[in-house]
Order: sequence, then C-alpha cells, then structure tokens
Amino acid sequence: MPYSTDQYEGLMAETVRFTGHQGDAVHGYLARPLGAGPAPGIVLIHHAPGWDTWYKELTLKFARRGYAAICPNLYDRVGHGAPQDVAAMVRNAGGVLDDQVVDDVAGAMQYLRDLPYSSGKIAVAGTCSGGRHAYLVACRRTGVDAVIDFWGGGVVMRPEDLTEKRPVAPIQYTDALTAPLLGIFGNDDRNPSPEQVDQHEAVLKAAGKDYEFHRYDGAGHGFFYHDRPAYRQEQASDAWRKVWAFLDKHLV
Repeated sequence: MPYSTDQYEGLMAETVRFTGHQGDAVHGYLARPLGAGPAPGIVLIHHAPGWDTWYKELTLKFARRGYAAICPNLYDRVGHGAPQDVAAMVRNAGGVLDDQVVDDVAGAMQYLRDLPYSSGKIAVAGTCSGGRHAYLVACRRTGVDAVIDFWGGGVVMRPEDLTEKRPVAPIQYTDALTAPLLGIFGNDDRNPSPEQVDQHEAVLKAAGKDYEFHRYDGAGHGFFYHDRPAYRQEQASDAWRKVWAFLDKHLV
C-alpha cells in the first residue's frame, strides 16, 4: 500500500474470540491499523509449531501494512500452555481435523468481514501446514479473494499419507479453486519437494487456474523464519516483495 512519512500510524492488537467449527468459540490474535478504514483482511493460518510468537509478529507485520489481520488458534481445543507443549499434544493426537480447520478459518474470515472498517476483501495465507490449510480453505470455501501458500507440505499426498483427520489430499479439490494463488517455495525443501511443487503446478495449469509460483535456490523449508537457522535473508526479502505485490493486486 502507498506510504508517506507524514501519515498517521497507529495499531491495535488483542486476543479476540470468534465462532468456529460446530459453533465452538475460538481464540484469535487480531491486529489492525487504527482508523475508519476500509481495510482489507487476511487470515494467517499458523504452522505445526502452533500459535506462537512468530505468528503474532507476522500478524502485526500485516497490520502495519494496512491489513486487518487475524491468526486463529487452531489448537484451542487441545489445551493451553507454552506453544511447544501444546504443539506436542497435537502431534500426539495425530494433528487436527481438516474439516475443523476449514470451519475455523471460515469463522475467522467472517469475523473480519463483519468488522465495521472491513473493505470486504479477504485473503488466507499460511506457512508449512498452514500453507496446506490455506489452499484447502480456498478450494472448499467461497469468499476467498486471494490465497498464499508458503511451502505448504501435504498439498500433494501419497495414498499412504492420508489419515482419518486428513482424508483427502488438497490437490484433489483444485477444480473448485476460484481465488488467485501465490506459491512461495524453496528448492532445497523436501516437504513439499520440488517434484511435488511441479505436480501441483501441472494440476493448476491443466485446470486453467490463476496462479504464480516462485521458487528459490539455496532455500529450504521455513526460509522466512528469521529466528531459525533455516532463514535466508536474500530469498525471503525477494519473496516478501512478491507477497506485497500480489496482495496489492488482488485486495487493495
């Protein structure tokens, strides 16, 4: 979004509750620019490590760019404590149910849409398992104006990888995708591997979908995570420019 050094800047951030799967109350971390709006919205779908500090910072990052951003706690029902402990409980339980995630994200989208300063346009985005979930939501729910898949492992799945909680590979829903898609991947990643990204792209192309994929040499899984050894500054900086340009095109 356009920025000038003399503009007013202010943010509000807080924990909120919204209605998710089966009418459950779900916590979300909401951050937004102060002012009357209108502001486009984005639902940020956290990764397997859970509803952690990195995702709270990411929510603030989007708010500073002018978005009303919310990150729902997909692990809310399992219990509470340190994010790494909650994530361990989720792993021991075999993960979260795809249907539950889709409904929780849809509830977060509706929460954003109901805000008085909403522009009505909403994107979904996530990293790792959150990238998989973002693609799944965009294929299975209406009202998504843009979707970003950051190295979403498990969009392409082998039959032996399917489980009771993840019964269908998201790629199988591609025909239903209506939102433009941005994909960000590292060529050193193994989940998704470059071959899986190729397969995903081939399906998108065959279905005539609106997408753009960007792949980075010298980058592996999680190369945006600035607090971890996987971080690659050059590749992440370039990818962020792609992200802002994509959202400016489709949401602003």
